[in-house]
This record gives sequence, structure tokens and C-alpha cells, in this order.
Amino acid sequence: MSIATKKGDGGETSLIGGQRVSKAHLRVETYGAVDELGSAMGFARSICRHEGVAAATKEIQKELFTVSAALATPDEDKKTNRVTKEMVDALTKQVDDIETIEGIMGDWAIPGEDTVAAAYDVARTICRRAERAAVRLGESGESVDPLAIAYINRLSDLLWLFGRVIELESGVDGRLRTEGGPGWSKAW
Repeated sequence: MSIATKKGDGGETSLIGGQRVSKAHLRVETYGAVDELGSAMGFARSICRHEGVAAATKEIQKELFTVSAALATPDEDKKTNRVTKEMVDALTKQVDDIETIEGIMGDWAIPGEDTVAAAYDVARTICRRAERAAVRLGESGESVDPLAIAYINRLSDLLWLFGRVIELESGVDGRLRTEGGPGWSKAW
């Protein structure tokens, strides 16, 4: 068996369940963005020297296959791979735990002060694009698991925090603004 089936040579692909659609279909774009996210996270993990962040990243990469499968299945009745509330809650717990770390910055960050943190920031922006695509898919009338959107949303928060953990432990300051500057809030 070859990976080159040649079935997509005409610009179509099969969704889970067998339905053929254009490779430009919004559903394909959505789960494709999640696939890209997993690869970006893999790159970040491959250069990450923080064992806890790297281990958490690998576990999340595994879960992204479930997220992709949920997004690649147009018929709710045929979904066998579902994002669970427990998966979303686990990401929320990681966010909550990191936010308690002394010194985690309370400002926006300028990516690039640390290579690994910047890799996590790239993954975060891909995650946000995947989220926007999932929302557009739902708004277009297609079925989208709301827990998949919640998972992707929470993951983008966690990826941002992973970058800040890396910067904190590397001793770099990627803050956008300096102390005493113009007023700002965490939410901007």
C-alpha cells in the first residue's frame, strides 16, 4: 500500500465517513490548520529544553489527532472521536497552574527574545487561525463540535503561557511595555 493513492489528484479529498469534498473546503482548511499546529508544536518541542513543557506538548499533540478527527467528520451521528470536557478541563488546569508561577509576566510579549518561546508563539498563532477556521465552519452552517472550539481556544492560551515559562526560566524579558509606562491591562 502506498501513501500516494492518487485519489486527490483532481483536487478532492475524503472526509471521515467517505464524503468527497474539494481540498479547498472550509472543513479541510480547518482540520488542516490543526495538523499544521501539531507540526509547529512538534518543532517547538524538538528544541525545548524544559522537560515539563516538552512532555505536556507531546501529550497535547496526541490529543490534536482527536480534535482533527472531530473536525473532519461532518455528520455528528458518525463521530467516534470526540473532544471531551475532560480534555478541555485538563488544558484549563494547566493554564491555571502556570498563572500561579511567580514572575509570569502580566503584559503582552514580543516574540523573539528566546528561540524556543518564539516557536511556541508561532504555534499559538497557528492555533488561533485554526480556531477562526472552526468558528467560520460553524457559522457557515456545518456541524462543529463546540468542545473542539473550546479546546483550541484554551490551547492557544496555554501555548502563550508555555512561551512565557520558557522566557522566565531563560531569564529574558519579552514584555511589550516597560514598568511605569502608559496604562494597560492584561486584556489590552
